[in-house]
Amino acid sequence: MVNTQLFKSLRGVLLPAATARNHEQAPAYALSARHQLAQLAATGCLSQTFYANAESQLDAVTALAQAVEPAFVAKTAIYARQAGSMKDMPALLAATLAARDVQLLAQVFGRVVDNGKMLRGFVQIVRSGAVGRKSLGSRPKKLVQAWLLAASEKQLLNASVGNAASLADVVKMVHPKPAEAWRAAWFAWLIGKPFDEAALPPITQAFERFKRASAQGVAAEVPEVPFQMLTALDLSTAQWAQIARAGSWQMVRQNLNTFARHGVFALDGMAEAIAAKLRDPKAVAQSRVLPYQLMSAFKATGDAVPAAVRDALQDAMEAALANVPAFAGRVVVCPDVSGSMGSAVTGHRGSATSSVRCIDVAALVAAAVLRKNPQARVLPFEQSVVKLALNARDSVMTNAQALASIGGGGTNCSAPLALLNKERARVDLVILVSDNESWVDATRRGATQTMREWEVLKKSNPQARLVCIDIQPYGTTQAAERRDIMNVGGFSDAVFATVARFAEGKTGAEHWVGEIEKIDLAVQ
Repeated sequence: MVNTQLFKSLRGVLLPAATARNHEQAPAYALSARHQLAQLAATGCLSQTFYANAESQLDAVTALAQAVEPAFVAKTAIYARQAGSMKDMPALLAATLAARDVQLLAQVFGRVVDNGKMLRGFVQIVRSGAVGRKSLGSRPKKLVQAWLLAASEKQLLNASVGNAASLADVVKMVHPKPAEAWRAAWFAWLIGKPFDEAALPPITQAFERFKRASAQGVAAEVPEVPFQMLTALDLSTAQWAQIARAGSWQMVRQNLNTFARHGVFALDGMAEAIAAKLRDPKAVAQSRVLPYQLMSAFKATGDAVPAAVRDALQDAMEAALANVPAFAGRVVVCPDVSGSMGSAVTGHRGSATSSVRCIDVAALVAAAVLRKNPQARVLPFEQSVVKLALNARDSVMTNAQALASIGGGGTNCSAPLALLNKERARVDLVILVSDNESWVDATRRGATQTMREWEVLKKSNPQARLVCIDIQPYGTTQAAERRDIMNVGGFSDAVFATVARFAEGKTGAEHWVGEIEKIDLAVQ
C-alpha cells in the first residue's frame, strides 16, 4: 500500500528547490549576479547592517561588478543615481569602470557624477585602491578636470564642503587649467595659494567681505554660500533666519533643530516661511528626497520646532509619494515587522547613523500603498501576522508610525500568504516588504515555504502577482523569480513605478533587471 504520509510530504515537489541559505541558514533562492548587483546598488549603503558589515558589502559589489558585463555595471550606476537617488554605490560602480572600461566611464560619467559630492566620492574611492587602482589615470583625470572647469561658482562652493576627499585635494590631484580669470583665482583661494580677491567670483567675494565684517563685529548681509562655511562665525538670529530663507530645500529639511537652537522660529513669520518651503510640491520633487529621509527629519525634530513645521513635513511626505500609483484589483501589502527589521536602514555609521530603521521604511511603503489604494489590506508579520487596524484616510506618516511601533519576533515571510490561503482570499497583487531573512518557516528540503504558500494561493487566484521589495541587500530571496513573481530593491518612487508596470503585465523576463537593462547608454 502507498505510504500516503510520505507522498503528502512531497507536496510542492514541482516547485524550484531552494538554491542557497540566507544569513539565518534557512533555505532561500540565490539571485543572479546581475540581480544581486542591482539590489546592492539600489539599497546598499556600504555600512554595517543587521547581518552584514560594510567590508562584506564592498567585497560583494566589487566581485559582482567584475562578474557582469561592464555595460550592465554602467546602467546600474545610472539607475541607482538617477532613479534611486543613491550616492555611495553609484560612485563605487563608476570607479570600477575606471579600472575596467574607461571608454564606458567617459560615456556615463556626467549622468552618475552629477554634483560635487559625487565627484569627491568618486575620486576618494579610486584613490583608496578599493577598485584595483590607486591613481585616477589619464582619462578619469580628464573627466574630473572637465567637471571642475564647467561647474558654476555655486556648484564649486557646494562641492567645497566636506572631506575625504576634499575639493582642494581633488584640485591638487588633477591640476585643472582654467581659461577664466575668476576660476583661476577661485582655485587658488580654495587650495590656500595667493589670489587676487578682485578676480574672485561675486559670491566668494561676498563671503570674504562677510568674514571681515564678522571679525569686526559689523552687521552684514549673509552671502549665499553653503551654511557649513558660516557656522564657525558668530551669527545673529537674524542672520540665521536669512540662511534659512536662502537655503536649499534639503538644507532646510536637515537643519530644523539648528534653526530652533538659534531662535529662528521665534522671529515673526519664520515658522510659516519655512513651513511653506518644506511643503512646496515643486521643491519636494526637485530635491529628489526619499520618503524615509522625510520620516528621519520628522522623527528628529525637537520640541522647539513648531507644530506648523512638523505638519509641513507630513505634507512634504504626501508630495514625495504623489507618484505612488493606484493598483488595479485587490491589493495586499505585507510589511515585515520582525526583530531584524529594527536595524538602521542605511546601516550603522557611528554618530551619523540614521534614526530610520528598516521597519520604518517597510511601514512607509505599506502606508503609501494604502493611501493610494484605500481598499488594500495591510498584513504586518513577524512569526505570524499581527492584527492592526489602520485608517486609509490618516496621513502616511501616522499609519507608518503605527506599523513601525509593532516590532520584534522572528521572521516568517510565508505567514501572510498562509493567512490568505486559510481565508481562501481573492487577491490580485501581493506586495511583501522585508529583508528576506525568513527562518521561522524553514523547510527541510525542496522549495521554501513562501513558494509553497504562493503556489496554493495561485490555484485560487491564477492571475495574482507577487512583488518582494527588499529593504536591505543580502543576495537571496524567499520567492524565486518567474513570470508572476518580481524581486526588487530600493526606497524611491522608481520602485513603485516598476511595481505598477509589473502588476499591469508590462514587464518581461527578469522584471526589475529588465527595467535597468532598458537604460540607453547613448543618452547624454
